[in-house]
Amino acid sequence: QVQLVESGGGLVQAGGSLRLSCAASGRTYITTPMAWFRQPPGKEREFVAAITWSSGNTYYAESVKGRFTISRDNAKNTVYLQMNSVKPEDTAVYYCAAQLVYCTPYGDRRCYEFWGQGTQVTVSS
Repeated sequence: QVQLVESGGGLVQAGGSLRLSCAASGRTYITTPMAWFRQPPGKEREFVAAITWSSGNTYYAESVKGRFTISRDNAKNTVYLQMNSVKPEDTAVYYCAAQLVYCTPYGDRRCYEFWGQGTQVTVSS
């Protein structure tokens, strides 16, 4: 089993920055892709960004491309989401996710076996 714990959420003004962290435990190293999803109020959970383990290739939703950056520290089993130039529409609960076995497309929720509890990000206008 893998446990994922997110941190770094909070209240930020539009145009500001925030950095989310997701620490994984319970397995020596996660060698499968990891991702961030978010669930805005009253909406379904949606893909934000994903990163592979070996090559560190990254993938983004169009809505965050150029503003958000996903990265990972394999030695620490931790993935990050740097959020810059945030907008009110970025307000959501952000979830970290990890795959059990390699699966594509990276933006499909069904590819992810493990999920964190979520961290709230609120962007004020």
